[in-house]
Amino acid sequence: LNDMKLRIPSLLKSDKTKTTLKQFLLSLLATTFSIALTFGTAAVIDHHKKQEAKREIVMMVMYDMYNSLEAIEKVDSTIRQSMHLQRQLLEDTTKFSELWYSIAGTLPQVSYTETTERIFSSSIETINTVGDVFFTEYVADFYRFRLQFKTMVCDSLVNSISRSSILERSQNFINFDYLTYGIMTTGCLNNMRQIFLECQQMMHVTDEEVLAYRNERKRIESRRSEGTDDMVESLKKLRQLQDDIDRGKLKYQ
Repeated sequence: LNDMKLRIPSLLKSDKTKTTLKQFLLSLLATTFSIALTFGTAAVIDHHKKQEAKREIVMMVMYDMYNSLEAIEKVDSTIRQSMHLQRQLLEDTTKFSELWYSIAGTLPQVSYTETTERIFSSSIETINTVGDVFFTEYVADFYRFRLQFKTMVCDSLVNSISRSSILERSQNFINFDYLTYGIMTTGCLNNMRQIFLECQQMMHVTDEEVLAYRNERKRIESRRSEGTDDMVESLKKLRQLQDDIDRGKLKYQ
C-alpha cells in the first residue's frame, strides 16, 4: 500500500500524463472559446440588426415630420399672403379683378400622408424596436398637434372659405377672418418645430441626414413613377392593338 502511494504521485508527474492533461485543458479552452465566440458573434450581429432597424424607423418618422412641417409652413405662408392681399384691396377695391388669380392661388392646400403615423402608433413591435419612451411620447405629441392643425385650421378654413365665397366679391374676401387661422397655425407650427428639434437631438439625427434620407426616398419614388409611366404606355399599346382588331372585325361583318 505504501508502495502504491509512492507510485501515484510519480505517475502524475510523468511526461505522458502532463501531455494528456495539457491537451485536455487546451481542448476545453478551445471549446469554451468557440462557444463564447459563437454566442458573442450572434449577439453582436443581433444587436447590430436591431440598431439598424431602430435607425430606419427613426429616420422614417423624422422624414414624415419634416414633410409635415413643410406642408404646414406652406399653409402658414398662404394665410399671410391672403392678409397682404386683403390690405391691398382695402387700399383700392377696384383691383379685385386684377388680384383675383392671386387670391385664388392662396387658397390653402396641405398634403401629407398618415401612413407613417399609423405604422408607428399601431405597432408595439415598432415602438419596442425604437426602445425610447421619451421619443415615442414626443412623436405622439407631434402627431397630436398635426391632427389639431388639420381639423382646426385646414378643414375649418377650407369650409369657411367655401361658405364665404371670397372669390365672388371683393367685400367677401376683405371681411374674411384669416387672423384666427393664422394664430392657430403659428401655434401648431411652433410646437411641432420644437418637438422635431427635440427628437433630432434625442436620436442624434442631423439636418443633413434627414435631407439625405429624403433625397433617397424621392429617388425611389421617381423610379416607381417611371414604372407607372411604362405601364401606362404598355396599356396604350394594348388598347391600340385591340382597336386594330376591332377595325379588322368590321371587314367580316
